[in-house]
Amino acid sequence: MNKTVEIMSKNMSRDAQMSEDNKMSEVLRCAQLTKTYKQGDIESKVLDELELCVKQGELLAIVGSSGCGKSTFLHLAGALDVPSAGKVFINGIDIHQLSDKQRAKFRNQHIGFIYQFHHLMMEFTALENVAMPLMIRGDKPKVALQAAQEILEQVGLSHRIDYRPAQLSGGERQRVAIARALVTKPSLILADEPTGNLDSETAEQIYQLIRHLNASIQTSFVIVTHDLTLAMRMDRQVKLAQGKLLSFQDEAVVAHV
Repeated sequence: MNKTVEIMSKNMSRDAQMSEDNKMSEVLRCAQLTKTYKQGDIESKVLDELELCVKQGELLAIVGSSGCGKSTFLHLAGALDVPSAGKVFINGIDIHQLSDKQRAKFRNQHIGFIYQFHHLMMEFTALENVAMPLMIRGDKPKVALQAAQEILEQVGLSHRIDYRPAQLSGGERQRVAIARALVTKPSLILADEPTGNLDSETAEQIYQLIRHLNASIQTSFVIVTHDLTLAMRMDRQVKLAQGKLLSFQDEAVVAHV
């Protein structure tokens, strides 16, 4: 009897440890995430008790038709908007329980954003654009610029650090945007159509860069895209439809995206 109790106790301890390890490896978790917009007496539920878990180092693609709520999801997951109900945890922190000031600081430290259009500041050099998030959080300029130079070297732009965005190609601008998103060493990158404004050759280069950076620094990427070729090259794909995320495994489902 004692032997049986001992085995059961060990199993329970092991299961508890595995559960704790799983929680620790979660970078993003959405629980019953809901967003409803009201216009007069009309309510529109864009996200409906959405559930999602993203692990450390995972590359996740979210696909869906125009207007399905992908941008709304990114705004909620990125602490740029507040949900009507439900929770968003990043590294175990319920981000919507933070104050506005705390959320802004949290975004700067833990989340990077990449957009279809790079949103670089045209009056600043590539180096200055990338260093900006570090300067905003209070790093000394010398430290921020050194970190920016190092990440620009990683994305293959060491020879363009003093160029302004107008002097760069579309692909180079997107590389600067990726460097800016990564310079704070966030655990999560939220990308909205990161290759949507690029030709196929440049889009392939950006994909390879994302893969390389993901492997080397273990940052998780959540990529919203209409590009099914890009989506199917991620670790996992989900479809956003009727306010919920659905896994898809075959071409029959993909064909309806």
